[in-house]
Amino acid sequence: MTLPRRRFLPLAAAIAALPVLSRRARALDYPTRPVRLIVGLPAGGTPDIYARLLADKLSTQLRQPFVVDNRPGASGNIATELVVRAVPDGYTLLLDIAPNVINASLFPDLKYNFLRDTAPVASIGGSPFVMVVNPAFPAKTVPEFITYAKANPGKINVGSTGTGNLTHMAAELFKMMAGVDMLHVPYRGETAAQTDLLTDRVQVMFDPIPSSIGYVRSGKLRALAVTSATPMDLLPGVPTVEQFLKGYEVTGVTGISAPKDTPTAIIATLNGAVNAALADPHLKARFAELGSVEVIGTPADFGKLLAAETEKWAKVIKAANIKPE
Repeated sequence: MTLPRRRFLPLAAAIAALPVLSRRARALDYPTRPVRLIVGLPAGGTPDIYARLLADKLSTQLRQPFVVDNRPGASGNIATELVVRAVPDGYTLLLDIAPNVINASLFPDLKYNFLRDTAPVASIGGSPFVMVVNPAFPAKTVPEFITYAKANPGKINVGSTGTGNLTHMAAELFKMMAGVDMLHVPYRGETAAQTDLLTDRVQVMFDPIPSSIGYVRSGKLRALAVTSATPMDLLPGVPTVEQFLKGYEVTGVTGISAPKDTPTAIIATLNGAVNAALADPHLKARFAELGSVEVIGTPADFGKLLAAETEKWAKVIKAANIKPE
């Protein structure tokens, strides 16, 4: 049977619209089953704790389990690629961490483009570092440190938790802005780096605040400055690096992204739920205890932050000629 043209065209249009209507219906019902939050680090670290605290809150708010799925390896690239290749339906999400904005420039052969292939959902917060030295080191302030470093080029060892890690990037940015020459000593993890800092095999480190605060409070390490734009309540009396090097700021990005083409209605639902969770006094207090700086906004706000951080670290990687291990 041949349909008249006047009947065929509306019918064809209705059929073509079915997938769109179906996606909208699913978005309005979201979520109807468990959601996976992929974390590209082993369980137990600070970003993993952020993920678990937030997942617990989202499970209550959206009445479906949010399950943390740790997929460590390849500097977070395994986890990111898993999310990039996932169905864009809101049921596979990525915990964005600093490597996501660093790896785009550090690894030339990635099989994905982070900014292009993911959709920003929400910022969780920022994680500043603290510039710590062994108490035997002669400098007690950032200006004294810079003066000593300039008088002793190449004689200060700066530790990091690995080449290309944000602890490394923070040191390279400091070197560039202060005009000093320090020897970078990469370690495979936090424990090894801190052990050598405590025993004066390396003299300085830009360390996550939760990892160093106990040593600072006990006097085993000396805090010279924090890398945030403003002082941290966790370390009263400790200035910012920015007070001495105008424009210096290092705050590890933490947030959530989804595969590109995830429906905007789902992203809006998730953004609202995350922002509501972060406004909860108990969660705010726990994040503050972990050294997190509050950063709340729209998906577009988070997308701009990710783009800016990617550009920032690309410049540092190029200037310092950093290559992956």
